[in-house]
Amino acid sequence: MNAPVALQPVPSDLIVTETHARLGIPLLVNYWQIVRRRKWVIGAIILLSLLAGLVLTFLTTPEYTAQARIQIEREQQNVTNVQGLEDDQIGSSLEFYQTQYALLGARSLAERVARSLQLPQNESFFKAHGADGDEGKNSGQSASGSEGSLNKTVRMLLNHVQITPVRGSSLVDISYTSASPALSAQISNAWAQQFIQESIDRRFESTGDARQYLETRLNELRSRLEDSERALVTYARNKGIVTINAGGQDTQSTTTEGRRTLTTDDLTALNAALAQATADRIKAEGRLRALGSSPEELSNQTISGLRQRLAIARSEYEQMMVQFEPGYPSAQALQRQIKSLSSAIAEEEARVNASIKGEYSEAVARESGLKERVNALKGQITEERGAGIQYNIYQREADTNRQLYEALLQRYKEIGVAGVGMSNIAVIDLAEIPNRPSSPNLFVNILLSLFAGSVLAGLAVFGLQQIDEGLRDLNDVKMRLGVPLLGGVPDAGEDRSELITEVLDPKSDVSEAYLTIVSNLGFATDHGVPRSFLLTSTQPAEGKSTSAVALAAVLARTGSRVILIDGDMRSPSLQEMTGVVNTVGLSNFLAGHETVDDLLQDGPLPHLKVMTAGPTPPSAAELLRGPRMQNLVDRLLGQFDHVVIDAPPLLGLADAPLIAQAVEGALFVVQYDRVAMRGLQQSLERLRTARRPLYGAIVTRLREGSGGYGYGYGYGYGYGYGKDRPEAEG
Repeated sequence: MNAPVALQPVPSDLIVTETHARLGIPLLVNYWQIVRRRKWVIGAIILLSLLAGLVLTFLTTPEYTAQARIQIEREQQNVTNVQGLEDDQIGSSLEFYQTQYALLGARSLAERVARSLQLPQNESFFKAHGADGDEGKNSGQSASGSEGSLNKTVRMLLNHVQITPVRGSSLVDISYTSASPALSAQISNAWAQQFIQESIDRRFESTGDARQYLETRLNELRSRLEDSERALVTYARNKGIVTINAGGQDTQSTTTEGRRTLTTDDLTALNAALAQATADRIKAEGRLRALGSSPEELSNQTISGLRQRLAIARSEYEQMMVQFEPGYPSAQALQRQIKSLSSAIAEEEARVNASIKGEYSEAVARESGLKERVNALKGQITEERGAGIQYNIYQREADTNRQLYEALLQRYKEIGVAGVGMSNIAVIDLAEIPNRPSSPNLFVNILLSLFAGSVLAGLAVFGLQQIDEGLRDLNDVKMRLGVPLLGGVPDAGEDRSELITEVLDPKSDVSEAYLTIVSNLGFATDHGVPRSFLLTSTQPAEGKSTSAVALAAVLARTGSRVILIDGDMRSPSLQEMTGVVNTVGLSNFLAGHETVDDLLQDGPLPHLKVMTAGPTPPSAAELLRGPRMQNLVDRLLGQFDHVVIDAPPLLGLADAPLIAQAVEGALFVVQYDRVAMRGLQQSLERLRTARRPLYGAIVTRLREGSGGYGYGYGYGYGYGYGKDRPEAEG
C-alpha cells in the first residue's frame, strides 16, 4: 500500500484551479440567493405589514390640515419715521430667518393662541385631538387645574402645528392638523395673527428698559439743571449782574455766548451817544470858525431878504445921485432906508452868530458829560468782568445740563413712538377650511407599510442568517473550514431509491457531479485517486453513504476494482442502497472471522464489491481499536484497486477517527445549509486527530440558486449539458 500523502497547499490549489479563476460570487447574487432561500419569511412579513397598514388606514380617524401663509421681511416697516433701538439691518444675517422659524414654533406663541381662542375651555378642541375634554371643563375650579389644562392644550398645539419655510423666499407656511376642518383653519389663522402681534409686543417691550433708564436719567438731570440755574441766578443777584438776551429769548435758556449784561448795553449806548456828541461838537466848532460866511447865514432867508432890499436901495440911490444932490429929499429918504436895512442885517447876523456859539458851547458840555459817564461805566464793566468769570462757570454748567436734559427728553419721546405700529410680518394667505382629509393617505400608508415590511423582513433575515450558521456559500469551505472543495452535488430529492438510480445512472446530473469530484480527487496524491479512503460527515443523513456508493460506482465504471465497505456498524445503510443483504460483514471480521472472501458480495456494477457492516456489535469502538481494521484494509488492497469506506458520522462518535488510521485519507461530506459552521469546524478538528490527510469536502443537496451552485466554481458546469440537443448533433 502506498504511503498516504498529507494535504498540502499546492495540491489543494490544483484541486480548485478553476475555482481560483473565478473565486467569489458577486455580492448581489449572494443577496439574491439569501432572498430566495428566505422568500416565505420575507413574503409573510411584508404581507402582514401591508395588512397592518390597511387596517390602521381604515381605523384611523380622518384629519384635516389647514394652511396659512405669511411673509417675513428683513427690514421693518417704520410708520413713525423714528429710529428705534434695533438696527434696521438686523435681519440681514442668515440667523434671522432661523430665529423666526424657531419663534413660530415656540411655546410662548402656542400659549398666546390657546388664550386668544380660549382653547383650554373648548371641549371640541380636545375631541378633535382624540383627548378627554373633562380637564378643560373643570379648569376654572383651581389655579393648578387651569395651569394643567393650559399645558395640555399647548402640548397638543405644538404636536399638531407644522412650520414650513418656502424654499428660496421669505414666505412661511403655517399648517395645523386636527379632526375638525374648521378648528384647523381657525388655529392656523390665529397662529399667524398672534405671531404678528407677538412681534409687535416684543419690539415695544424691548424699549421698556430703555425708557426706564431714560426716566431715571431725566430725573437726575432735571435736579442738576434746577440746582445749576438756581446757583446762577443767586450769584447774578449778589453781584448785580443783569443779563439781556441778544435775540429776545428767555434769559435762562440763553447760552454763554449769547449773554449780554445791562452795563454792557449802557456802555454801548453811551459810546454811541459820545460819538454823536463829538461829531456835533466838531460840527459846531466848524460853524463857529466860519462866522460871517457860515452856511446858516448864507441860508438865512431874513438876512438874504434884507441884503436884497439893501442892494436895491443902494442901486436906486446911485442912480439918483447921477441926477440929484445928496440933499435931495428922495435921496435922503433912500439914505435913511439904506441905513435902516444895514442895521437890521447887522442885528440878524448877530443873532445867528450867538446861536452858533450857543450850540458849540452846548455840544462841548454834552461831550464832556458823556465822556465822564463812559469812563465811569468802563470801570464798572471791568469790575463786572472779574465777577463774570465765576458767572460764566455757573452759566456753562447750566447750559450743559440743559442740553443734556433736552437731548434725553427728545430721545425718550422718540423711543416711546418708535415701537408703535412697526411690523415686518404680513399675512399673505389666510387658511381656508379644508374640504378633504389630509390623512390617512391610503397610497402613502401602503408605501410606508411596504417599506416597514421590507425593513422588518431584512432584519428578520439578518437575524436568521446570524442564528443559522449552516454552510450557505461554497467559498466558506475553503475560507472558513480550511478544506479544499472537491465539488458540489445537486439535490436529488428525499426518495432513496430514486437517489440510487440517479447515482448509478452515468448520464444523470448527480452522477456527473461525482465524476467531477473523482476527477478533482485524482489531484490529491502523486499516484492519482487515493487507493483507500473513507467518507464521513458531522451528522447522519448528510449524504455520506450516497457519496460513498457514487464514488465507488464512478471508479468501478472506469474499470478499477473497487470494494465498498459499510463502516457504520451502529446504523448500516449500504445494503439498502446496493441491494445486498446484511448477514455477515465488517463486524464479523473485526470479531475474529479470518476469511475475507466470505464477507464480500457483488455490487450493482461490475468490478464493484460490497462488504456490509454485519451484525451490530455491543461496542463498535472497541472492535475498531484493534489491528484488525488495518489488517483488513491491507488484505483488500491486495485484491482491489480502491477501498472505499462509508464511516460513521463524527458527532459524538469515535469510530471515524479510528477507521481513518487504517486508510490513506478521508473525505468530509457536508449537507448544504444544515449543520452550523461551528459544528463543522469541531468535526474537522476531531477528524484531524487521526493524523491522516483530509483530501477535501463534498457539499451535497445543492439546490438551484444556492450559493455557488452552477456559478463560479466549475464543478457543476455542464450538469444537464446536451440533454435537450438532438441526437444528430452528437
